[in-house]
Amino acid sequence: MEVTLLGTGAPAGLPRPDCPCAVCATALGPDARAATALLVDGTLLLDLTPGAAFAAARSGHSLGGVRQVLLSHPHDGPAVEVPAALPQPGRVPDGRELVLLTGHRVRAVAMDAGGTGYAVNGPDGQRLLYLPPGGAPAGLEESAAEPYQMVLADVVGRPDALARLRAVGSVGPTTDVVAVHLDHDVPQGAELRRRLAAAGARAVPDGTTLAVGAYEEVPDVPRRTLVLGGARSGKSVEAERRLEAFPDVLYVATGGTRGGDNEWAARVAVHQERRPGSWHTAETTDLVPLLGEDGPPVLIDCLSLWLTDVMDSVGAWDDAEWAGGGEKALRERVLELTSALRAARRTVVAVSNEVGSGIVPATASGRRYRDELGRLNAAFASECEQVLLVVAGQALVLRGRADGS
Repeated sequence: MEVTLLGTGAPAGLPRPDCPCAVCATALGPDARAATALLVDGTLLLDLTPGAAFAAARSGHSLGGVRQVLLSHPHDGPAVEVPAALPQPGRVPDGRELVLLTGHRVRAVAMDAGGTGYAVNGPDGQRLLYLPPGGAPAGLEESAAEPYQMVLADVVGRPDALARLRAVGSVGPTTDVVAVHLDHDVPQGAELRRRLAAAGARAVPDGTTLAVGAYEEVPDVPRRTLVLGGARSGKSVEAERRLEAFPDVLYVATGGTRGGDNEWAARVAVHQERRPGSWHTAETTDLVPLLGEDGPPVLIDCLSLWLTDVMDSVGAWDDAEWAGGGEKALRERVLELTSALRAARRTVVAVSNEVGSGIVPATASGRRYRDELGRLNAAFASECEQVLLVVAGQALVLRGRADGS
């Protein structure tokens, strides 16, 4: 089964008409995208967009053999103009199946936000799933018989859709996940590739023809990642973004609760509201046992608060206690943590503050903390496949390839 992506952009296309944003201003050449439409084996057209016939011709295909046109967008989606040679577009009712004369079977998948998803089985048994913009499957079965060979979805806008599919086995390690309905939420080019790779997905230019079931190098999601950044740099958002397409993530909050501190409570509430509903939270600084357990991905936010707790426990703020064994005890705790990270089998994303580039602290205890956090960050980073530094909301890759591997 072959799929030609006549377009890969949002319903309004990319760049959006008359939009002054920076992403639209730079979405040129291969980064310019028409509204998403898929041509399957030359006979099935999923979504009819303006200029579809010209897009097919540019990619070396014709719409003359199309026998069925199906719409995925919500019922109040963009208006559709039907070229004279094409059949009238329709929509399969949720849960119903359509069998084409060509041997393709198309089942309509209910969405949680309007529109219709389509599971397509080819004559040779290959399977793909196509989801509409802004939608995620609703009412998925507890488990899938086998993963789809290809999934085309709004990975940027609805990463939780991918998480749901992974949770029930519809997306597996070898599923080719292709991002479509791409809008101006993310800069195109390297930044888009980096974000998609973190979700185990990729994007392709308009006009690309893909063979369903053919081996593609699935983006390698790093098993251990450290995200560094200063205050309000966006480091926590970046760390959360790296796991939002995966189910059952364990969020480890090392800051605990601070009774009577309303400002701290407000900070915690912002983080909680940002997390997907399927994530679980553990408030603890006992990280070594968590790293030693098998399980879903874990996000640690953050190492700097873990260090504060450890320095409290070893008496690091008192010079006599520090010299009398506190420093040695801290080194042992850091080694224990990094050794656990090295042996960890689960995916780990950790956040830490980068404090070494600012003003030198005025107190001896402040300088001690700054120095120890720098040492901890360096030791932790040495055990990670990928290390990122977030500055002004922009992630710079310090270790590992920009595409995530």
